Amino acid sequence: MRVLLTGAAGFIGFHCAQRLLLHETTEMVVGVDNLNAYYDPVLKAARLDKLTAQKKFRFAKADIADAEAMRRLWAEIKPTHVLHLAAQAGVRYAAQAPFAYTHSNINGFLSILEACRAHPPAHLLYASSSAVYGLNEHLPFAEDQMTDRPASLYGVTKKANELMAHSYAHLYGFAATGLRFFTVYGPWGRPDMAFFKFTKAMLSNESIPLYNSGQMIRDFTYIDDVVAASLALFDKPPMGTPPHRVLNIGGASPVLLLDAVAALEAAVGVSAARDLLPFQPGDVPATTADPAALKALVGFIPETPLGDGLGRFVEWYRGYYGG
Repeated sequence: MRVLLTGAAGFIGFHCAQRLLLHETTEMVVGVDNLNAYYDPVLKAARLDKLTAQKKFRFAKADIADAEAMRRLWAEIKPTHVLHLAAQAGVRYAAQAPFAYTHSNINGFLSILEACRAHPPAHLLYASSSAVYGLNEHLPFAEDQMTDRPASLYGVTKKANELMAHSYAHLYGFAATGLRFFTVYGPWGRPDMAFFKFTKAMLSNESIPLYNSGQMIRDFTYIDDVVAASLALFDKPPMGTPPHRVLNIGGASPVLLLDAVAALEAAVGVSAARDLLPFQPGDVPATTADPAALKALVGFIPETPLGDGLGRFVEWYRGYYGG
């Protein structure tokens, strides 16, 4: 496999690249990232340092919205597989910087699709999100449910990605799978995510912000499970007409946020002071994945217990940041 992986210095991209580099069938992993400052670039550089130390990895610093740069890179590499994870993430940040989402998530994804059109891979896998379910109130969320009631601009861009990929699969015939990730966490995670922010606050004797007073339900998914499920799909491209599908990457293990905080307190060994805040625009009260389609394809679903995953995250956090 010659894998072109966008967002290589990001959280999920870094872990997927590490696993791919260990695979005996991997000839090369070419990682693309623009190393922007949405969150600490030093953390991104530290991830990237671990990847560039491996001989089968090559890095290309580029903005995925630069269509000509993507065209040239595809022409040079001619990837057999594409794992597109680069995106502007975060639900709440869209209120501050909405054009960042259309730049990366719409224009950027169009550049990826056009490059795949010119040099079709055996399989394009791309990051979608549980955010596409929006205001859907039927739980668990299943792939055949309607996703036309968005709660956030981020969710809108991810739904647009699914529609764009469907149209390109229909028009040009290359296989594509959208990965609807459900609240991914773990070592080397994003600093804007809840467990990262909570751990930092707890170790600094600061209160943690709990929106909707902590009365939120989330299907937290440990990073190793996400990587295993995503990479297990590499050699399972959709065969339908058009050759496109979307899959939930979650384990149907919803947890009340207050209970998740209790599990994090146990892992950190600190009781958190709670700052109870109102419900935030763009949020949804609950997410739960129906993983039946994923299990049918790869034979397993994410199942790392939250306490175990948080223990590994806190161990990494203390080792990386101290405390």
